[in-house]
Amino acid sequence: MGIVVTQLNVYPIKSIAGVSQSRSELTRTGLLHDRQYMLVDQSGEFITGREYPLLTQVNSTIARDGIELVAKGMPVLKVPFSQAGKSKMAVKVWRDSLNATLVGVEYDAWFSSYLKVACHLVQLSEETSRTADVNFAGEHQFVSFADGFPLLLISQNSLDDLNSRLNTPVSMARFRPNIVVSGCEAYAEDTWQDFTIGRVLLKGVKNCSRCIFTTVDPKTGIKNTDVEPLKTLSGYRRRQGGVFLGQNVIPKSLGMLRVGDEVTV
Repeated sequence: MGIVVTQLNVYPIKSIAGVSQSRSELTRTGLLHDRQYMLVDQSGEFITGREYPLLTQVNSTIARDGIELVAKGMPVLKVPFSQAGKSKMAVKVWRDSLNATLVGVEYDAWFSSYLKVACHLVQLSEETSRTADVNFAGEHQFVSFADGFPLLLISQNSLDDLNSRLNTPVSMARFRPNIVVSGCEAYAEDTWQDFTIGRVLLKGVKNCSRCIFTTVDPKTGIKNTDVEPLKTLSGYRRRQGGVFLGQNVIPKSLGMLRVGDEVTV
């Protein structure tokens, strides 16, 4: 057997728990429903699990008309996809400033109560385009509220190699990939440029630099005080620009991706 897709994951709201899917439509900004929402503070600055690890404990179910959220101690919340008649707010994601849609005060109240900080839930506006990093992705490549690129791919063997060096193994959820593959050597994805999944053409553009978010345990929402697995990863995967695991990917064509699809490099 060659290289195949073993997981497809979307994160409907930036930093909440992922949703595993057996198939997912690839759009120009990434997998359908991936990071179309995020939280911002009162000034519009984005909020993530780096500062608020409890965000990782919010789980979601994707329905036809919206997203259902559940979190410990909170009532179930249904977030609609529709943007009709909604107000806009200026927000900032890293260096990008753009207008986003305010989902509604009841959603702000839910997250403000859960995180114990005043915040707003915003949605990527239909008329707003956010471009991926042109230094790596080139022109006319777009991204949702993800950090910088439409897709993140990691091979299972890369995680397995990291776990062989750790006292306590970690799950793939630590690294929040959209696509997980198996059947290649550890870190083979570092060098992938043009490749296909099924009939969909993709391009690897930049190895993914990892941050303190990887030290948050997705089972508990608590940061590891020993800074693992980032500490171990930095011992052998550090080079100029950071500590790397996974490959940032852009779509060169659109279509349906499926678990079990063959990867051709």
